[in-house]
Amino acid sequence: MSEATLSQILATLVDLKSSHQVLSDKVDKMQVDAVLSKDADMLHKGSHYHSSAGHSDSDGDTVFSPTIDADPTSLGGIYTEKPVLTTYSGQKGVKPSKLNWGEADPKVRGPIVVSHLASQINLRNAVGAYGGPYSIYRSLAVAMGDLPADHKPNFESTQPPINIKQQPQWSDASKIVSMDPFGHLTSEHYKAEIEQGLDIRPTIAITRAHMIVPELQAELDSGALKVDGKVIVNETGELNVHKAAVDPVWHLPGVAARLNVEESHLRRSLYENTGGMYPELVTRPDLKVFLPPIGGLTVYIFGNHELLSDPNTRLTVRVHDECNGSDVFGSDICTCRPYLIFGIKEAIKEAQNGGVGLIVYFRKEGRALGEVTKYLVYNARKREGDSASKYFQRTQDVAGVKDMRFQALMPDVFHWLGVTKIDRFMSMSNMKYDALIDAGIKILERVPIPDDLIPPDSKVEMDAKIAAGYFTTGAIPRDEDLCRTVGRGWDEFQA
Repeated sequence: MSEATLSQILATLVDLKSSHQVLSDKVDKMQVDAVLSKDADMLHKGSHYHSSAGHSDSDGDTVFSPTIDADPTSLGGIYTEKPVLTTYSGQKGVKPSKLNWGEADPKVRGPIVVSHLASQINLRNAVGAYGGPYSIYRSLAVAMGDLPADHKPNFESTQPPINIKQQPQWSDASKIVSMDPFGHLTSEHYKAEIEQGLDIRPTIAITRAHMIVPELQAELDSGALKVDGKVIVNETGELNVHKAAVDPVWHLPGVAARLNVEESHLRRSLYENTGGMYPELVTRPDLKVFLPPIGGLTVYIFGNHELLSDPNTRLTVRVHDECNGSDVFGSDICTCRPYLIFGIKEAIKEAQNGGVGLIVYFRKEGRALGEVTKYLVYNARKREGDSASKYFQRTQDVAGVKDMRFQALMPDVFHWLGVTKIDRFMSMSNMKYDALIDAGIKILERVPIPDDLIPPDSKVEMDAKIAAGYFTTGAIPRDEDLCRTVGRGWDEFQA
């Protein structure tokens, strides 16, 4: 067989494969159209649309960005008769609710709609589900019959006890790409839509509380901290704090730009590496918002929250990534809890002196590699000789990468709070520092963890990180120093 003939056969096979894929896509689309059309009567009875500027879809129909005006009692069935595996841009019957990311007016911006209920599946303007990873537990509760699939939350009296005032950054689509700046005001701005039947939920909740940190009692006893009745409430060490829980909401074009990748490449990677959980990442490029199934963050504010955006007020900040083993259970293989407590103590002092203290706690366990991977790395380190010279290599051997926290999205919460300047940054991380500086936030002083707070077994981690670029006011370890810095071996553990 000649080379020319072989090339022709291969070209024909490629064309056949492409044609088969196009036909398969069309069949999938027809099946979804049929399902949506079967539910169309119920959809139109359940809602009517207020027209806005639109475009023509592939069937010649004009697609509008609607708002819903529905009678909740006429929603009909809960789900479509057959499961809708995905939808397509411009598909007949698919008319996403308006969502204009970066608009200053929340009414113009529009709510985030991700419900997969039959009454709202054609209105979805985002991919994913409310609650991130907890949507899985919600699914279990629905499957077991403990929770109605169409349960409507009652948001009465859930509003924030303090006002986080709107900042100019909220309407800059490049400043906030990983959270909804209006996420704490959902039940206020979209009350009418919620009452009419749309499933719209807060992605931020703000509350006030007292908290007790055992280590700070010793600081009170020694006189290093004092009761002021405002920040430290009493002699038992109760702290007065405002806190906000934030679920991630990603504006995919902004996230892609922040990570310096193409949006289409990001979408494909998210689709493939979540096991194909979210096909609309690929089939609905018109849906620009994604609620990823990952943990969010918590903000702890000590002092007057209204001063956070005042550049004339001093601000002490600790940005902390979750470490369950140390933060909660006191493992001494790292400096996580000691540095966190040190950051809280300094934040309290700043607030007592008229400034503001801020702790931002991200759910990025094990450098966002996860606790299972972290423990596998621990095993390899301890079995092979735990030295600072091998610290990052052992992580890379297991995970394929040294760190997956990618701090580029971290500054968004500071933009939400209106922070433009940090006086004391309680972190040695070069990645966190660079991310904040790149975001236009000034940092006047970087504060490393004091040497006397570093557990002996965590010296391996600390020296390795300093040698790799972490901030220090001391000497930078040389290669020979890293080889000499060793941690506890397993022979020192008692069975």
